[in-house]
Amino acid sequence: MNAIGRPSKPGEFSTSLQRGLAILAAFTPERPLLGVADIASQLGMTRSTVHRYISTLESMRYLVQDKVTRKYRLGVRVLDLGLAVLNSMDLREVARPFMEELCERSGHTVNMAVLDGQEIVYIERVRSRSGIDLHLFVGSRLPAYCTSMGKVLLAYLPDDELSSVLDAVELLPIGPRTITSRTELISNLESVRERGVAMNDEELARGLRSIAAPVFGQNGAVVAAVNMAVHATAHPFEEVMEKLAPMLVDATSQISAHLGFRGRRVLRNEPSSFALIP
Repeated sequence: MNAIGRPSKPGEFSTSLQRGLAILAAFTPERPLLGVADIASQLGMTRSTVHRYISTLESMRYLVQDKVTRKYRLGVRVLDLGLAVLNSMDLREVARPFMEELCERSGHTVNMAVLDGQEIVYIERVRSRSGIDLHLFVGSRLPAYCTSMGKVLLAYLPDDELSSVLDAVELLPIGPRTITSRTELISNLESVRERGVAMNDEELARGLRSIAAPVFGQNGAVVAAVNMAVHATAHPFEEVMEKLAPMLVDATSQISAHLGFRGRRVLRNEPSSFALIP
């Protein structure tokens, strides 16, 4: 076998597929950013060959280029390869028991999503018997800018990536209170990052209010968001923040800890303020 693991029988595999997958596999938690030269050296390929494959993977959003270093990192599209992949993810396996407990404690449906471009993708759901049902399912997609989980995931993006996402989306009014001003949305996202939780107040649909919090991976990056949706008329804003937010943050903190995150989430003096403590 050579540097990229080519088997001895050349007729049994696709060279192009093998090289593309080898490039994706070169990215690790220890080496999340790689340049063309790094990959070429690691896999024993020429720079021109690596560049050709990277261009294809980038166009399909499996790779994203860092605008500062000009190196590449894995894109969230890697998570969108199909339910078979999602079902094998440690993230869902780790999160499920805590989501079930949160659903039982709160009486509300609990969802988990990741960011893919300008949209969120639902990767797990625990449905309550009496909660709001928007006919969503694992694999459902919604615009990130008008959802609580989307706002969490956008809030923790690097500034240049957030700018690229917002450049590519038209802020259309989806619900009666959708934020359609880019300036107002950015201000809202700054508040989300400061508090550590996001509120959606009828921005997606009339009568729907939801709250979301981030899930952190081992390296401190946000890998997903978890939310609960409630009826706006039955749950005033203050009640959601004071009663549901602590339960949600407790659940996401436990999920993060089981993923290897060593920071901790704490409740500040104000009931509606949360913070990430390294």
